[in-house]
Amino acid sequence: MSLVGMVLVGVALVLVTSTQLRGQALRDGTGSAARVAVYAAGVVPSSAFATGVLSPAEQAAVATATRGFDDELVELRLWSADGRLMYSSDAATTGLPHADRLARVMQSGTPDALVQPDVRAGRAANDQRTVLDVYVPVTLADTATPDARDDVAPDDRVGAAEVMLDRTATQETLRSTTRTVGLVVVGSLALLWLLLFRIVHATSRRLRTTALENARLALLDSLTGLPNRRLLSDQMQRAIDRVADEGARVGLILLDIDRFKDINDTLGHDQGDELLQQVAERLRHALRDDDVVARLGGDEFAILLPDVRTVANAERLARRVRGLFAQPFELTDIALHVETSVGVACLPDHASDASSLMRTADIAMYAAKHHRAGVSVYSPDADDSSPARLVLLGELHQALEERAGDLPAQLEMHYQPKIELSSQRTVGLEALIRWRHPTRGLLPPGVFVPLAEQSGLIHRVTTFALEESVRQLARWQEQGHRVPVAVNLSAHDVASPAVVDTIEQLLAEHGVAPSLLEVEITETALVADPSRVVPVLERLRALGVAVAIDDFGTGTTSISQLRDLPVAELKIDRLFVADLGEGGRAGSEVVVQAMVDLAHSFGLRVVAEGVEDEATARTLARLEVDRAQGYLWARPAPPSDVHPPGTPSLHPIG
Repeated sequence: MSLVGMVLVGVALVLVTSTQLRGQALRDGTGSAARVAVYAAGVVPSSAFATGVLSPAEQAAVATATRGFDDELVELRLWSADGRLMYSSDAATTGLPHADRLARVMQSGTPDALVQPDVRAGRAANDQRTVLDVYVPVTLADTATPDARDDVAPDDRVGAAEVMLDRTATQETLRSTTRTVGLVVVGSLALLWLLLFRIVHATSRRLRTTALENARLALLDSLTGLPNRRLLSDQMQRAIDRVADEGARVGLILLDIDRFKDINDTLGHDQGDELLQQVAERLRHALRDDDVVARLGGDEFAILLPDVRTVANAERLARRVRGLFAQPFELTDIALHVETSVGVACLPDHASDASSLMRTADIAMYAAKHHRAGVSVYSPDADDSSPARLVLLGELHQALEERAGDLPAQLEMHYQPKIELSSQRTVGLEALIRWRHPTRGLLPPGVFVPLAEQSGLIHRVTTFALEESVRQLARWQEQGHRVPVAVNLSAHDVASPAVVDTIEQLLAEHGVAPSLLEVEITETALVADPSRVVPVLERLRALGVAVAIDDFGTGTTSISQLRDLPVAELKIDRLFVADLGEGGRAGSEVVVQAMVDLAHSFGLRVVAEGVEDEATARTLARLEVDRAQGYLWARPAPPSDVHPPGTPSLHPIG
């Protein structure tokens, strides 16, 4: 509230109070005057008001009747209805009444009061006082005897009594009271204004402080004190605008702590927060002054490189950042080793604006996490939202839809034989999916299967592979060839019990024995979610479908897990097989031999894949590997070009 407003409120309060006091004083004085008039009229006969003359005895009676009001009564005058002075308590009074006031009283029947200075004739100049001059109507009832009043009309006015009361003290009291009220009101309002001013000032200061703190918190992460996503976006846009005219690069590094959820679940959120604070501290002190370290939320951090010369420099800096995590973090009494996944993207190489730079760095980070590469630079091949991959995804949708219609199927199954090394005979086949694209030719699964996994189409692709493989098994069965066919299941499929229902339904529909169908799952899929995968594998074994672990050696399956898994076969990853050839790593034979011995000790069959030369095949045979497959014997081919199952290999080894 402003000071002017407070003054106006004070003036209004004083005026209202003064008016109320004066009004009340006027009403009280009028009431006193009316009582004087009643006493005076009560001793005057009504006939006297008609003649306008009072006898000396009647005048004495009036004086006696009003003697009790001498303290405040200044003068009493009685007037007839036609304005003749009948009585005055002051002998010096002569003349006529105030005609207008007398007329109003006689007409309305209500008293007419007026506060004024005492201006009667003969008053001394120094005798200044204020009088209340009241004209009070006199009725026949006022002049009648008590017994006769009931027979008289109460509104028959016969004259008026002019009563003058001394109001000097009352007026002084009113003025004093008004001053006191004014001072109290002004003082109270002034005090209230000062109090409100202090409250408003303090509140305003707190609000400004809170607003500044909120503005600061809106740009900083509350846990680590690092810039948050909003501030990072602002700094990123500034850097992009600055280098736009200089032809330089802006780099962005995104860092994610691996298995941070496990850390939180195991050690508690307090320890997790402590870890994040220590990570922020290491990052803050390890980079250049111009670089911006931010926390995007959770366990994800970002590093903005406002000026980086090449993508290679950005990648080297990312590897240096990842090296900061080589030393353990001290959490209470625990020395915790932490691994990270780091993604790198640069503008204009991988993005055209701040939003796309963030997106491409995020894709690179998740590629590093998925492939366990540590550090990954953005690649369009890993971007499932790039225009080319989106087009390919749409075409894959179309290919699956066409298979359900009357158009020729674009997806088809090829088969690669598994060779028993001891007999050189084909003892099984692996079914491998291919996409005969209308414009791009025959596409291997590595081109479109990851895209199907990311988009959720993998279930339909797997269903196609199972249907085609079981249908082909039924055809070969009719031709007298009974040889197992292995179909690959993705991590998404093997974690769902629905795949067992699909397999059981297909085998029953086509009359194929469960022993002729095998499924292969990767070791990484098994390790990722064993609690969901193992029950599916147990149901498959109960159904009679054999299970093989593919790419063995790339995961982290423990010996105890391997012993208890419902599997029948291990397939050694092609990386270990390739090392057995010329120029391979020393000690590879020892590693493969250990895998073979471990598998055989658990009663598992061992298959080596990716065999491309006879020397490798002989080494595998010497290491007692049971079966092998690879280009040495045959490439994956359509069913019509597959060597008859169960017959000797076309390329026996010596």
